[in-house]
Amino acid sequence: MSATIVYLHGFNSSPASRKARTMDAYMRTRGLGRLFVCPALPPGPRDAVRVIEAELARLDSKPTFVGSSLGGFYATHFAERLGVRAVLINPAIAPYVGLEAYLGAQKNLYTGESYELTRADLDGWRALAVERPDPERYLLLLETGDEVLDWREAARKYEGARMAIRDGGDHTLQSFSEHLPRILAFAGITLS
Repeated sequence: MSATIVYLHGFNSSPASRKARTMDAYMRTRGLGRLFVCPALPPGPRDAVRVIEAELARLDSKPTFVGSSLGGFYATHFAERLGVRAVLINPAIAPYVGLEAYLGAQKNLYTGESYELTRADLDGWRALAVERPDPERYLLLLETGDEVLDWREAARKYEGARMAIRDGGDHTLQSFSEHLPRILAFAGITLS
């Protein structure tokens, strides 16, 4: 049985993000729409984990995570916890450090939802951190022009993993659509 792609979007993002919509459309046009899910993740880590766990409970196949930015951090947590694979797109390495500058009032860029980012959220992410991920589980997609996160931190953290590093680009991973066949192959999904 094929894996199901569980796409995890980033901080202040949603299933309406360009990458999530692109991957969904790519799979649907190939008759693979049933193998793609993208839950809307709440801003706080505890609630986000609950939503991901509920989504996993509905699957009838093994997940392969595709996580972008903060979604890559969650994907790492679940890949290690469940012993499955994950594709990480410009992943957040330590959101409990990087997002400290954003404490306070926030607004989701897609939904318009307002909320408060708190120290408890930072502590929640710290509790989910994986110190030494197994590089065999991962495919990293990085662009050196990422203006939000330093791609070199991800390359160091996941040393030994499969990686595609493109010069230029940005945090959104401009080259994303070029990687779709590679993502499906990594997940063990055969195109008909």
